[in-house]
Amino acid sequence: MAEKNQKDQEKDIKISSTHAGYGIDDFMSAARGGRRQSLEGFDEDYVDIVDYIIRCTHKIWEDKGVGLIYTHYKQNIAIHTSDGTIYGREAVVAGTLKTLAAFPDVRLVGDDVIWSGNDQDGFQASHRITWIGHNTGHSIYGPPTGRKIVRQGIVHTIVHSNKIVEEWIVRDELALIRQLGFDEYKLAQKFAARQEELGEPDSAFYGETPRLDGQLMVEPIDLPKDTPEQEAFVRTAIHEIWNRRMLNRIKDFYVENYYCRVSTNRHLHGLGDYEAYVLGMLAAFPDLTMTVDHVCLQGNEKEGYRVATRWILQGTHTGTGYGDPTGKRVNLWGISHHLVKDGRFVREWTVFDEFALLKQIAPPILDTVEE
Repeated sequence: MAEKNQKDQEKDIKISSTHAGYGIDDFMSAARGGRRQSLEGFDEDYVDIVDYIIRCTHKIWEDKGVGLIYTHYKQNIAIHTSDGTIYGREAVVAGTLKTLAAFPDVRLVGDDVIWSGNDQDGFQASHRITWIGHNTGHSIYGPPTGRKIVRQGIVHTIVHSNKIVEEWIVRDELALIRQLGFDEYKLAQKFAARQEELGEPDSAFYGETPRLDGQLMVEPIDLPKDTPEQEAFVRTAIHEIWNRRMLNRIKDFYVENYYCRVSTNRHLHGLGDYEAYVLGMLAAFPDLTMTVDHVCLQGNEKEGYRVATRWILQGTHTGTGYGDPTGKRVNLWGISHHLVKDGRFVREWTVFDEFALLKQIAPPILDTVEE
């Protein structure tokens, strides 16, 4: 069965891709056309795993069928966010209701779904979203502003038998806060103090980052021989540039007219912009380490490969950037979607929560913060 589903995956790469221009109308229409992929245990109206991801999101958020969370999420689900892990389906319901109250007209536009797996072993799906709405209700950050918000997000899910069993959510939270017009540093101090008072998350991280072995230089990455070629390419590029500091190799991995969208709605055009972005992060966190946690990919040589990479960033805020150095350790994760063609990165969409980063380095005393 697994072998058959793998063939289905290869066959359905093109028709099951929001990257190819499919929208919600196409998926709604396809739902009436019958199954194009084996989905044992899934609701009958879903035709493939991409349709499931796109339309269950639409049903819950835009149609406001919040109660469908009970049939689409496992009761003891673990949801990993930049602020820690949330447990249980009821937490998902509560969080969805709060967000909808603050942004009643929210639209979650599916930009791409990169997936792997099958209905027997479970699917891994990385869903890139453009999040659009107006702040007409109270949010966790303050009273309604009436402002329009556009931000990016990527959600990595593990799905089995119509239920999401585990999820990693990363949103461009700092972009939202800036568009609402709030002071990001005061909010970071306020939220950091609240989390410390509640005892969550842990306020200290110990030990050096895992990039170095004592005072020895960082060695090239050593991957298993059976690592897929495109996955090896992504893991090697991240290690060479971010961990080995071989910025001179950017030209070996990226095309000259490279386009990259990163957190806080920043658009990078060309190798110079990308190099400056990397340097800025390394300057703020000189011991920064980036560790790849998971990779899934789809594509072919002719059209290129779409690669979804979940990674963990660790570093100590001892350099310039993100305010004055605090000496505090940062531990957060993000997700990147890449388009790889002819042995080079062509496009990139990366999301990590810079507001979570600010909260981790925020001063613990809030004497100057207004409630």
